[in-house]
Order: sequence, then C-alpha cells, then structure tokens
Amino acid sequence: MQRSFIAKNPSVLIFLACLALFTLIVTVLSEGFGVGVVSTSFVKTLGKTLCLCLVAVAMDLIWGFTGILSLGHFAFFGLGGYMIGMWLMYERTRLIVVESLSQTEIPPTKSEIIDGIGNQIFGVVGSSDFPLIWAFSDSLFLQLAMVVLVPGLLALVFGWLAFRSRVTGVYLSILTQAMTLALALYLFQNDSGLRGNNGLSGLQNLPGVAASQDEVSLWFLWASALALGLGYLLAAWVVSGKLGSVILGIRDNEARVRFLGYSVETYKLVVFTFTACIAAIAGALYYPQAGIINPAEIAPIASIYLAVWVAIGGRGRLYGAVIGAAFVSLLSTWFTGGQAPDIPLGFYTIKWVDWWLVLLGLSFVAVTLFTPKGMGGLVDLLTQRKSPNRHGANLGPDDGALREQEASQ
Repeated sequence: MQRSFIAKNPSVLIFLACLALFTLIVTVLSEGFGVGVVSTSFVKTLGKTLCLCLVAVAMDLIWGFTGILSLGHFAFFGLGGYMIGMWLMYERTRLIVVESLSQTEIPPTKSEIIDGIGNQIFGVVGSSDFPLIWAFSDSLFLQLAMVVLVPGLLALVFGWLAFRSRVTGVYLSILTQAMTLALALYLFQNDSGLRGNNGLSGLQNLPGVAASQDEVSLWFLWASALALGLGYLLAAWVVSGKLGSVILGIRDNEARVRFLGYSVETYKLVVFTFTACIAAIAGALYYPQAGIINPAEIAPIASIYLAVWVAIGGRGRLYGAVIGAAFVSLLSTWFTGGQAPDIPLGFYTIKWVDWWLVLLGLSFVAVTLFTPKGMGGLVDLLTQRKSPNRHGANLGPDDGALREQEASQ
C-alpha cells in the first residue's frame, strides 16, 4: 500500500505544527492582541524573518537540490516588493490627493487627480508623468498578478538564454550576479520610473484600512506564516516526487541524467522560474513590513547573504534553509541594532555593528570547512540516533538482517 505524502515526510507536518504554534504564541503576546509582551516593532521583525525564510527555501531548492548557485534570487525578491509597492504608494497618494482637492468648491476632474498623484510621487525626481510600468498601479488585482508575472518572466527569459547555452558552474553564478547588478544599476536611475535612489516609501500604511500598526503587523505576520507554510509544503512535495529525483540527479551528475534522455535544460528552467516566483511572493510580503524599498535592496551582496544563510543552515535540507535564515536574520538584527554590548579591550573597543559582517563571513568559512551539513545537520544527527523498529522474521541467514516488516516497507 502506497503511503501518503505526509507519511513519507513526517518532518513537513512537524515543521507546519511548529510554525503554527510559533505564530499563535507571538499573536497572543503581541500588542495588537492586547497582552503587549512582544512589541509591534519586534512582531514586524519576526514577520520579515518569516519572509526571509521563504526566500531561503527557494534558494535551497535551486542550489541545494538542483545544484545551481544563483546569486540573483534576491533580485526577484526585490522585484516582488516593487510590484506591490507601486500599488501601495499609488493608492495611498490618491487618497491624500482626493482629500486635498475635495476641499475646494469645484470638484476635481479625473485628470487633475492623476496629475496631483503624479506630482506627489514623481516630483522628487523632477517629473509628474506616470511611466508605462505604472499602467496597472491603480488595480490591486493586476499588481498582485504582476508580483509573480514580472519576476517570473525575467527568470524565464534569463534562464532560457543561459541554460540553452549550457552555462554551468561558476560561470552561471557570475551571470546571475551580473543580472542582479544590471537591474540594480538601472533602478538607481531617476528615469527608471521607480523614483531612482529614493525608492518607494510609506508602504507600511494600508490604504483605506482604519487599523493601527499593531493590528496591521499581526495581519502581515499571519500572511507571512501562511506563505512560508504553503511554500515549504510545496517545495517538500516537489523534492519528494519524480521531479525531485531528476533535479537531484542533475545536481550530482548532469551528464548521466542527460544521457538517460531527460531534458536537463527544461528541468533547470522550470525550477529556476518556480523559485523566482516564490522569492517574489516573499518580497511582496517583506517590504510592506519594512515600509520602504530602494535599489540598494537588490544589490548583489544581498543574494550572497542569501547563499550564506542557506549554507549555514545546511543546503539540501529545506528545514536547514529555514533554520539558517531565521538564525542569521535575528542574530543580525541583534548585532546591528546596537543591542549587543560592546567589548572594551583597553586599546580597542569591539563594536558589533562594525564587526558583524566579519563574524558572519568567518561563520560561513567555518561551516564550509568543518560542518558542511550546517545547522540542519544537528537535526539529522538527532534523528539518526533513534534505534530502528525491528519486528518480524529474519529474511537473511544472520540475526539482525533485513526483516519482514522492513522489506514490506
């Protein structure tokens, strides 16, 4: 009898239960719920951490399971944030402009409202005209669709060009990094249509919603937890099936998989595009909690950090990617937020704000050299210590050989 997906992967059920329990505890202890033990700012930090865990799952799927070290997935993460940020900024500005113009005796025309919105949004870059990419910014439904379509289309085109040329290894990593750098440099320009270096701001305010930030932070925490749970479940389902077997084969021996008749380039393109869409969804949930997005968020260094998180957590293990992203993200917040105490040495004072990146780099090197399985390897170690459940008759000549129940499984 064939076992169900959850029966084959009990770790998925355990992860989902832990995620649900974590969300429930934070909700009850939050200021929005009324207890007030956990501050609203920390609820936002936890919500953003869940989004980073989701993009880490996407990174692990493309790198840990498929063997493609992409240094451009944070670009898709940022594009998802830009897509939803356009609607948030447009709608918030529209409400302000309509309220301001409605105070006059003559009702404002539609063109006057649009001109007022354009002046408010693009006046900082010396313009008032809406670029073509803002054509759907007045529609929440269309902008939500753009969250997936724009990064997905970019990943599809880039992946098709790269994989059909059979670019692999470090050369492919360099290409993905070059794509990220080119996108960041383009967005830095004022005529890019996305306000250049100023980026999009005020994203933490939901237009037309009369709710406090205490409540809004909880809504985004729930949405981030739901997205992470669904993303983890979908990724686990992918890697446990035939597709997972093929991409693992591509990671371990691409030439042999191609010799067996599989279209390696197609499988790579599917996984690359799929993980780009997951990263974009994570970004669309992250930046409304951050409140602002600018081109610096898409810099190549961000994608390198993403690879470091997965490596520290343990690539090739979905739970390892989540552990690594959560651990490094929260630790980074603690060190760079000035909460870690300085260490005076007499001749020099160690300030963790300045030394955090050095510590992160050393941790990455140490994990690579001494614990290649990462923090997720500790989970493997604990599960491997469980003694096997042996029942039934021996199927071999020696005691302890394969037994009936194990053979039936």
